[in-house]
Parts: sequence; structure tokens; C-alpha cells
Amino acid sequence: MKSILTLLLIATAAQAEIGLISPADAKKLIENPDASQRPIVLDTRGGYKDYFRGHLPTAHHLEFDTLRGTDHAVPVQYLPDDLTQALLTRAGVDKDRLHLVYATGDVLPNDEILSTTMVVYVLEKVGVENIKIVDGGLAEWTKQGLTAIQDYFGNPPGHLPEKGNPGVAANIDDVQAHVGKPGNLLIDARPINEFRGEDDVWLRKGHIPGAISFHWARLVEKDNTHKFKPFAEVKADLEKAGITPDKNIIAYCGTSREGSLLMFYLKHVAGYPHVRLYEGAWKEYVWLKGKSLPAETGGDPAGE
Repeated sequence: MKSILTLLLIATAAQAEIGLISPADAKKLIENPDASQRPIVLDTRGGYKDYFRGHLPTAHHLEFDTLRGTDHAVPVQYLPDDLTQALLTRAGVDKDRLHLVYATGDVLPNDEILSTTMVVYVLEKVGVENIKIVDGGLAEWTKQGLTAIQDYFGNPPGHLPEKGNPGVAANIDDVQAHVGKPGNLLIDARPINEFRGEDDVWLRKGHIPGAISFHWARLVEKDNTHKFKPFAEVKADLEKAGITPDKNIIAYCGTSREGSLLMFYLKHVAGYPHVRLYEGAWKEYVWLKGKSLPAETGGDPAGE
């Protein structure tokens, strides 16, 4: 009786909001004797062979980049709502269930944690409210002596919320109206070399004028990029950079994955109330309006 009550208490806490969950608590939920009350577990890794090598029990592989594609010549744009909804429904995403999301690849420059926060963002945008990232990902799962499996797991078709949450997204018009106004922050989550324009990646170099630089990796542990630093540990760093909860914040990056991690942390770990993601990101910005939108180069990380 006591163990069942413990499971119910964990489930209630886990379903309260979008946030983090420990591997140990995730394991207890996955092993709930009532299958209808178990969470939907989503493995977001881009490397399907990594899924084959080992994954969390009951994990359904939802490769993050199936949710994006080229649109009007711009690569890796988010898919239209109808396609996104079809993919999520096929993956078993359900308005009445808790979702545990994770990946692996825990040492920089591997950035698979960004696939996890990107999928969390997509789920949040379609209106799913019960989402937990497994803190530390598969690396922490195995470090704690928990078993990874190789059996496939397919969820039955899910049922999405009738109402989405489009307000988490910002478009280029929102960004242009946002920059330069008191109380507003535009944060570039990319590495500093890309912010400065010292890279070989982008069609045009630099960053959106008015943006500050705060690399997403400042929010995760160095020895495991899937493990988020406690807010108390980064609070002073954020404040020194001018990133405070009273600000109206838009995050962006190169393709909107790095920005999704910054948004997730500020909104769902730190509890900042006003955070959105510029979905189009730098890849779109540099192409719009005949490549005429202004760009700046140089600069230093905020708060350093």
C-alpha cells in the first residue's frame, strides 16, 4: 500500500508542470504496475543506431529532425501544424499522459541535449503540459546503475490537446518589434564565435543587432551536458548578464535548438514568466527580405 501511495505522489508531482525529473523517479513511473498510468517515454536522438544500441525501458524513438524541413528555401524550419500533429500522434503523444523526454551524447561538442529541449518546445507549443526531461539523460541513467534495453517500443496513437499554445513562439515581426524596448531582452544562445561572426557555418555572419550573447552550455554540467545546473548555481551568472525574471525575453540561435534549451531553462527551471523562442532563428533571419536585414559582428559574452 505504501509503495503504491509513493508512486501516486511521484506521479502527481511529475505531472504538475514542465520541468525535470531524476532517473530514479523516472524509473519508478515507468515501472508503474498500471500500464495506463505509465508515462510516454520519448527518445529524441538523431542517431537511430544509438537507439538500437540501448534506450530507456518503453522508450519510443522520435527523431527530432522529423519535425523540421526546408520551407521557402530555408532549411530545418518547423513543419506545418498538421504534419507536426500527425507525427506526434503517431509517436503516442497524449494530452492526458505524462511525457518523459531524453537523449544522450553527454560531452561537448555533442549537443544531443538540444534535440530533447527542441522536442519539449514542440510539445509545449501543441498544448501538452505534462513533460519532464530526464535530468542527465541516458548517461546519468546508466551511471546510476539503471538498465538500458534494446527492445523496440511503439506507443499506440495519441490524442493531442484541442488547444495549442502558440504564444511560446516568436516570428521575425515579433523580434523586430521587441528589440530596443525597455525591459526587453533578445538572447543569442549560440557559441561566442558564431555570435561574433567568426565561423564557417552561416550564410551571413554575426548576430541580430541588439542581441546579447549567452551560450546555452553555461546552463549545463561540463561532464554531462544533459544534466542541468541548479538555478541557485547559475542565478548570479544570469543576473550579471542582465537576464532577470522581470524581463520580456526572446531567445534565438542558429536553427532554434540552442534557443530552445535557453527557453526551457529560463521558463521551466528558473521560473521566468515571459520567455519565447524565435523559431526561424539565424538561418531564416539571414535570408529574409533579400538578405537585407541588418547584422552585427563582434561582441563578448554577456556577464563575462
